[in-house]
Amino acid sequence: MSAPRPSRHQKVRSGAFFGIGLMLLGIFLFAVNDVMGKWLVATYSVGQVLLLRSAAALAVLIPIMRRQKVAFAIPPQPGLHAIRIGLSTLEVASFYWAVTYLPLADVMTYYLAAPIYVAAFAVFLLGEKLDGPRILAIAVGFAGVLVALRPSPATLSLPALIALAGSLFYALLMITTRKLRDTPDATLVLGQIGGALVFGAIAAPFSWVHPSPLELAGLFLLGIVSMAGHVCVNRSLKLAPASVVAPYQYTLIVWAIVLGYLAFGDIVEFWTLVGAGIICGAGLILLVLERGAARRGRVARDIEKPILPEA
Repeated sequence: MSAPRPSRHQKVRSGAFFGIGLMLLGIFLFAVNDVMGKWLVATYSVGQVLLLRSAAALAVLIPIMRRQKVAFAIPPQPGLHAIRIGLSTLEVASFYWAVTYLPLADVMTYYLAAPIYVAAFAVFLLGEKLDGPRILAIAVGFAGVLVALRPSPATLSLPALIALAGSLFYALLMITTRKLRDTPDATLVLGQIGGALVFGAIAAPFSWVHPSPLELAGLFLLGIVSMAGHVCVNRSLKLAPASVVAPYQYTLIVWAIVLGYLAFGDIVEFWTLVGAGIICGAGLILLVLERGAARRGRVARDIEKPILPEA
């Protein structure tokens, strides 16, 4: 007697379960990647880290693209692709530069606000309209950024401004990605890695440090861990709706606090935690609003996409 076939409802629940698991694993891998990056930029320049990290990531990505038979050709809208690559390069360079001087959790708090910026920028760059609840959620999110940043002559340091600029670059990157949503994921990731590789090749020679074999392995592992994180997140989004798995992206701040303390002894200040909580709350409210809009037949905006800075 054959076993009963699983129902559609069971398949959906199973897909959601594994999707959530892969999202959690992907976020953890990105957190580990960020810790490794912070450790490495204490010794090596941002350019050298990006050069060797990108070379390792390409060594993993190119065989995947060949296996998936992704065409290595200039994609449509090359100008927009060039802008996206530039934004990606600025974002990742800003991230590594900021974590050189700031606790990991502080930098991650600023990046958590990226979906808030996306919702605001979409009005001007995508021609989308905002209703009252979204305007309120965006305002709350911006208030959370101000609470975490605590702008004053003493706290408004250059590293904090770099981290804030990096989160803005990332938000613009998310918007350009939306405009290029018909482009294969592998092609988009290849452009990002290629841009970081070129930046690293230009900047690295000015402050090159010869790595030991162990540190060289760490630099290459940085790219591999990042690629593994991307694979987990992309697979997660295929197994379950973005509105189901995206809220788990906010576990990134938990890992940033825990791993930052264990690896570097970073102590997160009270107001940074408060600001992070406000930003996460505003982001979750926007997720709920977009999920409701999608159910009513509207296309959900990129607020549902994971917060995964290319770092």
